[in-house]
Amino acid sequence: MQVPTISVPTISLPPFQMPAIQGTLRRRILANYLVEPQVMQRYLPPPFQLKLHQGFAVAGLCLIRLEHVRPRGIPEFIGLSSENAAHRVAVTFQENGVQKEGVFIWRRDTNSQVHEWLGGHLFPGDYQHATFEVQDQDPSIALNILSQDQQVKIFLKGQVQTHLPETSVFADLQTSSAFFEAGSVGYSPDRQGQKLDAMELKTRGWEVHPLGIEHIRSSFFDNQDLFPAGSIRFDHALIMRDLEHEWHGAGELRV
Repeated sequence: MQVPTISVPTISLPPFQMPAIQGTLRRRILANYLVEPQVMQRYLPPPFQLKLHQGFAVAGLCLIRLEHVRPRGIPEFIGLSSENAAHRVAVTFQENGVQKEGVFIWRRDTNSQVHEWLGGHLFPGDYQHATFEVQDQDPSIALNILSQDQQVKIFLKGQVQTHLPETSVFADLQTSSAFFEAGSVGYSPDRQGQKLDAMELKTRGWEVHPLGIEHIRSSFFDNQDLFPAGSIRFDHALIMRDLEHEWHGAGELRV
């Protein structure tokens, strides 16, 4: 996977006209890497700055299974289900003089053709098509993801644990949970590469569990042309399940 070229955002526009989308967040995995800030910052467009923890940028994979996804007020049985993956990094930025937090998303992949077609229309951002092989027998899970354009290859295998790994730079589960809960707004390039669409995730409740990783591969984060040896390492993963949620449009930036 190559990092897309994003120009500098210069003009704030009115919020993306997206209806509130609701559904069930059946499973969400956050697989998190620590990256040297001077390496990670080069892949961010202004106005974004890295949100650091213990001196490291925190980037990673967000792997989500969504069910019953539909505009708010539509009956549940009409909703869509899909597997999705996003490559992202925690960021901060200024908006009208106020410091805010969120995530910058280089790329979104989905196994749903409907989500792919509606990306940039009903759903903010551009979506690429991918195949997802999933073995999910709680507490164990394995995912194998391959994008149609062959740019994204992900493999993850793990099992739910009670504590973060001892090697993590996060002191405990509560510290990690708070770090990621604050980044509820994601910015991602649209299909034309002319603006960044924003989408905010709102959940009814927030509860994460450590996911012990037995094996993880990422064609993006393992790419030493992008991340030289020694500049990145895997830290820990979290998993959450069975939360009612809504997606809301949160504005856009022209690039």
